[in-house]
Amino acid sequence: MENTQHISSDLNIDNQKPDISLGQSNQSQVRLTEIFKKIRGAVLLVIGFLLSPMSWWNDLFFNLPIAYGFGYLCSLFSPSLLLPCAIAGYWLSNVLGILLMQAGVMDVLPNQSQERSLKKELLTGFASSTAYTLVILALIHFKVLATPNLFPGS
Repeated sequence: MENTQHISSDLNIDNQKPDISLGQSNQSQVRLTEIFKKIRGAVLLVIGFLLSPMSWWNDLFFNLPIAYGFGYLCSLFSPSLLLPCAIAGYWLSNVLGILLMQAGVMDVLPNQSQERSLKKELLTGFASSTAYTLVILALIHFKVLATPNLFPGS
């Protein structure tokens, strides 16, 4: 009988000890989650920068091939859609780049407000990309920028 009382008192003592390993596990999970969030944000930021109109060299390597590919896919339905869809693809790649950069910055920079307005971000991205695309089209129209002859027969 004394043995059973001793065992039950040992069980009560063990139940009263705080489990330190759970607290440490939660802290390491939180740190790991923060690290993954920052890595995700950095990747989004880099991809967004490569697609956005923030650098002068990205058009040649990223935006124009994407735009031409988009225009080519559209031209399979109708050959007259190549140029309009290429312009639309160029614009969309710039918008996507700006939006990815905004999403990446929100993940990377600490102490950003948690209230994000998707509508405001979309409008800002559309407005800046539209302005940039219109400037490029104006430079092409006024022959400031030379373009290759896409339609040699015309």
